[in-house]
Amino acid sequence: MKIAFGSDHAGYELKKSLAALASSLGNDVRDFGTDSAISCDYPDFAAAVSKAVAGGKADIGVLVCGSGLGMSIAANKFDGIRAALACTPEHARLSRLHNDANVLCLGARFTDDNTAAEALKNFIATKFEGGRHEKRTAKISALEKESPK
Repeated sequence: MKIAFGSDHAGYELKKSLAALASSLGNDVRDFGTDSAISCDYPDFAAAVSKAVAGGKADIGVLVCGSGLGMSIAANKFDGIRAALACTPEHARLSRLHNDANVLCLGARFTDDNTAAEALKNFIATKFEGGRHEKRTAKISALEKESPK
């Protein structure tokens, strides 16, 4: 699986460890930055990862900032992106299973390393269930077309 990673300064250390974990599990990892803990702007990295996923250059994305909130808000501005903030491994699993999420967002200040690692493993391993959820995800996709530009 091709996975695009991105973070701001607050998520830098957690992003590095998660990218290493994903790589060790046999995934093709691409890091879109940031490359240090120096203060920077999370929307830049949310945009880079979201464009990679929406453009088919990555299968899924992982974004990490201090709370995970800013990354999820920014990523969800892109057509075709379903970014989900996961506070637990079960959130990550259900975001894929029921919502067909393609970007996992995590908050480094609120998620310990073990929880984040399990959330990532669940996100990678879980496939969209389809069925009754397809109607709902289709409605989400339709909202992108309704939004005034």
